[in-house]
Amino acid sequence: MKKLPLHSRILIGMCLGILWGLLASNFGWVDFTIDWIKPFGSIFVNLLKLVAVPLVLVTIILGISSLSDLTKLTRIGTQTLVLFFSISLICAVIGLLFASSLQPGKYLSAEKRDEIKLKYADDVGSRMGVAEMVKDAGPLQIIEDLVPGNIFFASQDNRNMLQVIFFAILFGLGIVLSPKEKVQGVISFFDGVNEVILKMVNIIMKYAPIGVFALIGALIVDMAGNNPADALAILKVLGIFALVFIAALLAVMFGLYPILVRSFTRFKYLEFLRALVPAQLLAFSTSSSAATLPITLECTEKNLKVREEIAGFVLPLGITINMHGTAVHQAVSAVFIAQAFGHDLTLTQYAIVAFTSVLASMGAPAVPGAGIIMQLMVLGAIGVEAEGLALILAVDRPLDMLRTIPNVVGDALVASIIDKREMEQ
Repeated sequence: MKKLPLHSRILIGMCLGILWGLLASNFGWVDFTIDWIKPFGSIFVNLLKLVAVPLVLVTIILGISSLSDLTKLTRIGTQTLVLFFSISLICAVIGLLFASSLQPGKYLSAEKRDEIKLKYADDVGSRMGVAEMVKDAGPLQIIEDLVPGNIFFASQDNRNMLQVIFFAILFGLGIVLSPKEKVQGVISFFDGVNEVILKMVNIIMKYAPIGVFALIGALIVDMAGNNPADALAILKVLGIFALVFIAALLAVMFGLYPILVRSFTRFKYLEFLRALVPAQLLAFSTSSSAATLPITLECTEKNLKVREEIAGFVLPLGITINMHGTAVHQAVSAVFIAQAFGHDLTLTQYAIVAFTSVLASMGAPAVPGAGIIMQLMVLGAIGVEAEGLALILAVDRPLDMLRTIPNVVGDALVASIIDKREMEQ
């Protein structure tokens, strides 16, 4: 029997996870699932995070060192940043159009709003504390945080990915500016390290179906507990919000992306999507662009035939500052919360939401749940109560899984656009 491809095995793991979660909630296996199933999902995510930092470091260094022409490097870097910001802004505007026209916040009664706020008060308080630290920082704090004081300390946490990227870019530039005969050994070393890391990824991905099964099963149990009816009651209230967000996300995936793919790459859109199926499934399961990076790189280089130096530069950078799904979510959530609290936003405030949504998405770490903290920045920019965050916490995890898909696809899209442009130079 022919061995099933990776994406088929991951899909089977997802389906079995859904089945297990439903059975566990109905037959009282919640504690067993939390104690004996959920840890395997955490182990899988940790394994992926384990290779994320060294993979980002090595791929960027190799990508930059292969671009020996500084003019070419500057051109690619400029194009990458412009595309990141422009497409993210369009995605945020799409989210605004759906939220402002469909008005999901108008369907939430004051009684249910207060009930949800009380239920998630502790969670909101902890996230507000993190957001206050960001708010109190100076105007140049972002740039200051970009430069690590110690690369080894920065490498200890995936939330410091931008610092790792900064070091990798600086290191790669150092190689480009050095005499080739003196740094050839360094390049060979990192090339060997890259090969080893990719073999590690292959080993880890053999465990993917089990990890995905555990992640999905635990998610359903966490949402439903021992009484699925309670979870369904909350989900019905927030279902309209979720549907509006999903509609906006579909507009990006099947409206904006096909136009960009047909216009600026050498692929047909369905062909492009099929090439990224394993990355999309893993992104959905882990809710983490960083954890999905190894597979995204493999799909982009092998299936889309994007050159290694382009993919190695664009994709690691994209997992932290090119989150299209997060930009949509920030915009829809901000308008939903404002509507639920009775705020009528002005055209200026909508513009503020669009730009702050892009900035918040670009500043969010590529880890699960980070976008919900950055949401407080967007709410603060338009004067909406921070407590409104509680209204979206109940459905944040499944929506986080969905918005990670365009985050990953968007990175491959930008890499494909730049690869074609460079071929035409």
